[in-house]
Amino acid sequence: MPDARRPPTPPLPDAGPFRPSFWRSPLRGPWLASFLSAALFPLIVVCSVTGLLSHAAYEPGLGNNALFDEGVDLYFFSWPVRPAWLYAVTQGLHIVTGLAAVPILLAKLWAVIPQLFERPAVRSFAHAVERLSLALLVGGSLFLFATGILNIQLWYPFGFSFVPAHYYAAFVFMAALTFHIVSRVATARRAFRERGVLRPLRDDLEHTEPEPALEGLHTTAPVSAAPPTMSRRLLLGTVGAASAGLGLMGLGQVAGGPFRKLALLAPRGDGPGSGPNAFQVNKTFASVGIPKADVGDGWRLLISSDGGLRRALSRADLLGMDQVSADLPIACVEGWSTTQRWTGVPIAALARMAGADPGAEVEVRSLQASGVLRRATLNSAQAGDPRSLLALKVNGADLSLDHGFPARLIVPALPGVHNTKWVGELAFGSPA
Repeated sequence: MPDARRPPTPPLPDAGPFRPSFWRSPLRGPWLASFLSAALFPLIVVCSVTGLLSHAAYEPGLGNNALFDEGVDLYFFSWPVRPAWLYAVTQGLHIVTGLAAVPILLAKLWAVIPQLFERPAVRSFAHAVERLSLALLVGGSLFLFATGILNIQLWYPFGFSFVPAHYYAAFVFMAALTFHIVSRVATARRAFRERGVLRPLRDDLEHTEPEPALEGLHTTAPVSAAPPTMSRRLLLGTVGAASAGLGLMGLGQVAGGPFRKLALLAPRGDGPGSGPNAFQVNKTFASVGIPKADVGDGWRLLISSDGGLRRALSRADLLGMDQVSADLPIACVEGWSTTQRWTGVPIAALARMAGADPGAEVEVRSLQASGVLRRATLNSAQAGDPRSLLALKVNGADLSLDHGFPARLIVPALPGVHNTKWVGELAFGSPA
């Protein structure tokens, strides 16, 4: 009589990967899967937390800052301006840990892949829920890491917007991961208790034995193991070296300086400018379609406030005001950052000129005719910080067109895409 507790499932073929004897690697088993999970867990935690912080740094509740219509938000604070390198560090960690996690994730998928073909496919309702969570975990992880790496490369072959898809997929992944950890932590503890956390790493190839199954549990331990061709120590050493190598490549574009040569995966080199302007750039002047006449001698910065005051300032007017210089980083969502010395007029000084409070929020508008990032709104702390500048020069030289000439925004700890280039207008509102 069929078991009423078991959901009806179609029969699976007794061939290929559906046969337990198909998976013969003696390295697979609960210890290897648990060890890889333990190595992957801290990287996933850091990558997830910094990803949520990156979303919060955009201040999506302000003005036109939201990159999409959010349905779920987990930010409960205004993004600070100190330390100035905050976003560079958090987003750098996001990229470095994400890249470093890829080899470990692939090794973990290899270690547990027999479970995707196990028979029966569903043993009970609880097992069905576990299988569903596993599908969401595997699918979510592959989606997140694949789209994240493509975003680093500035390549978008998919037909959807990266930011909302990556954001919502992260919630699916984190929910599935939490369920997976809760359901598997007992298995990991038992595997480490019976075999030790590091003891299997002492075995060379000659002493590498198939991992035994854990009594009473369905595991990936082989039922008919083949002779080993490598030790677990060599396998994990190879995975660790690949993880460290990818992490260093990511670190190269985060840290910059002499490490920049390590950033083999970074699609951007030095900017098209020369001398003081020869540093990285994502969006060039030619790519945004601004007529050159709009940034010529006739360019004027419009400043306005809620009180109705409007003024138009030429670049010469701005250069005639008190200039402030500050060493500030530009840090972009793709993980790269660069610190330069910027010179310009404090946003707070322009607020006073417009008749607004120095702590007033301000919407910064670019000369770009279109694009979701052509406007950005600063919170009170950002607008009032003395280091928040309408920059006119960088490293002592006029900005190049690619770096935002005739004027650009530069604010400590602000995501790079909100450091608006080719600024045409500052609209000051009421103090927050």
